[in-house]
Amino acid sequence: MIKSLRGMNDILSEDYERFTYFINTATDVAQKYGFHFIETPLLEETALFKRSVGESSDIVGKEMYQFIDKGENDVCLRPEGTAGVVRAFIQKKLDKAGGLHRYFYHGSMFRYERPQKGRLRQFHQFGVESFGSESVYEDANMIMMVADILDACGIGYRLQLNSLGDSMCMPTYRDNLVKFVERRKDDVCEDCVRRLDTNPIRVLDCKNGKCQEIYVNAPKLIDNLCESCDTDFTVLKKILDTNEIKYEIDTNLVRGLDYYSKTAFEFVSDDIGSQSAIAGGGRYDRLVEFLDGKPTPAVGFAMGIERLMELIKMPEQTKEGYYIGALDENAVDLVVQLAHKKRRTDKVTIDYKAKNFKNHIKGADKVNAKYFVLIGSNEIQSGAIVIKNLEDKTEDNIPIEEF
Repeated sequence: MIKSLRGMNDILSEDYERFTYFINTATDVAQKYGFHFIETPLLEETALFKRSVGESSDIVGKEMYQFIDKGENDVCLRPEGTAGVVRAFIQKKLDKAGGLHRYFYHGSMFRYERPQKGRLRQFHQFGVESFGSESVYEDANMIMMVADILDACGIGYRLQLNSLGDSMCMPTYRDNLVKFVERRKDDVCEDCVRRLDTNPIRVLDCKNGKCQEIYVNAPKLIDNLCESCDTDFTVLKKILDTNEIKYEIDTNLVRGLDYYSKTAFEFVSDDIGSQSAIAGGGRYDRLVEFLDGKPTPAVGFAMGIERLMELIKMPEQTKEGYYIGALDENAVDLVVQLAHKKRRTDKVTIDYKAKNFKNHIKGADKVNAKYFVLIGSNEIQSGAIVIKNLEDKTEDNIPIEEF
C-alpha cells in the first residue's frame, strides 16, 4: 500500500471544517482591517530564500525542498510566505508606486524537518504583510489583528514583545553581545559558538537550558536602543495599553536577520506543549531593499495553522439544508431531479438507494440536515410531498412543483 510521505498529512472531514473555519475567520478579520488577498506560487527560485531568509539559517541550510528542474533552474518549494509576497511586490513595481499596500495570504509551506505535533513537513500558514508605513501604529495594527483572530477562534494566548533596534543601535549592541558570549565560549553550546560568526543575535533564541541561564545576564537590546527606537517602543506599549491588550516584555525574543528592526512580537499558548509559538511577526524595513527593490518600510506576521487546530473553539453546529430520500426505486430519478434544482439555493444531500424511513432518518441526522423529505409512489401519484423540520418537528405539505 502506498502511503503519504512522512510529515505530509491529509485533511479530512472534521479537521477540514475546523481548518476552513479558521481560514474564513482570519480572512474576515484581515478584510475588516483593509487587507487584500494575494496568492504567490508554491515554487520559487532558491535564490529568493537564500537572500531573504539567509544562508546561515537552518531553513536554508537544512530544511528546504530544493531541486534542479528540467530547465536547469535551481528551485524550491516555499518554506515561508513573506519572501514570495515581497518578490511579487517588487516584480509588480509596487515599491515604486508609493502609498500603502496591505496583503494577506494562506497556503502550504514546506520544510524538511523532523515531524512532530504541530510541526509538519507540509504545513499551512496564514500571513499578513504591510508595505509603505513606517509608523509604529501599523505595528500595533498587526498585533491587534492577531489578537482579534485568536479571540474570534476562542484561543487563549500570551503576547511577548521586544524591540530589535535599527541600523543605528543594533551594530553596537551586537558587538557587546559577541564579546559577552566569547568570554563564555567554553560554556555555551556548539550552535551558539557557530552563530557568533553568522548570526550572533540568534544566540538569545537558543533552546539549550544551560545557555539560557547564561544569557540571563547578557546585555539587553531594549537597554541599548537609540532615541528613535526607544520612543517607538514606548508608543507601541502605550497603544496596546490603551486598547487593553496585555503583553510581556521578552528581552530574548529576536529575529536574527539584518533586515529585521524595531518591533518583534510573538503570541504563545500554554496549551500545546513545547511548540508554544502560535503566531509571530515584526518589522522588516530593509527586506524590500535586500531583494533589489526600492527601500520600503514593512511589517507583518504569520500564524501556523496546524499548531492552532486543537485550540480552535468551533461554534455550535446548527442544522442546515435538506435531506431527500427515495422510498422505492421508481422515485430515485425524481429525487435526483429535485435535488439538482433545489441546490441552486440550498444545500441538499440525497441517497441514491431506496430505503425505509428509519434508515433515511439516520442519514439525515448524520449530515445534520434541517429539513427531511421522503418520496415514494404515494408522493409521485399525489404530486405533493411532506417537508419535516427536524429542529422544531413541524411539517408542511406542499406540491412537488412548488418545492
